[in-house]
Amino acid sequence: MSSSPKLDELIEALRCLPGVGARTAQRMAHQLLERNREGGRRLAQRLNEAMDGIGNCRRCRNYSDTELCTVCSNASRDESLLCVIEMPADQLAIEQATHYRGLYYVLLGRLSPLDGMGPRELGLDRLATRLAEGQVSELIIATNPTVEGEATAHYLAQLARQNGVRPSRLAHGVPLGGELEYIDRGTLAHAFSARQNVE
Repeated sequence: MSSSPKLDELIEALRCLPGVGARTAQRMAHQLLERNREGGRRLAQRLNEAMDGIGNCRRCRNYSDTELCTVCSNASRDESLLCVIEMPADQLAIEQATHYRGLYYVLLGRLSPLDGMGPRELGLDRLATRLAEGQVSELIIATNPTVEGEATAHYLAQLARQNGVRPSRLAHGVPLGGELEYIDRGTLAHAFSARQNVE
């Protein structure tokens, strides 16, 4: 406990960020107070604006400060391709690393009954309605290769087939430039079982 209750409150507030413990929060608070009060004021203003002004796109559920996000409102995107991702950060990764020009659907999580995350919480009823409209021909499943991610992928594939949409799954396996002796057993086993013909 410091000599200032306001400082203690600032440190405690900074701890809400992922990976920020008591010591890191303390260093951040001291940095702002000692060296960058103007930066702290700017940060506080942007945080207030973001918390009040950013919601979810009504079509894909990604973060947006308008009713439709910039991807969903872009007429040049291919509406026949729909990529399902777990979190908004996944979209950014795909956009930066690929030439994908389709649309997205953000689950904002993955199936995890122990955490209270079921189909309703992931908006899968809205996704089913979107698939039933008939514009989507391929559902690209880009959930993480975790136990929950795989269960979610299986559920999504069934949902796609029920609506006459072809499901596909991102490939998993040996990373580019990786050496087999350093790859973990699970990754190597998955890559081996999902091997493809060489053309």
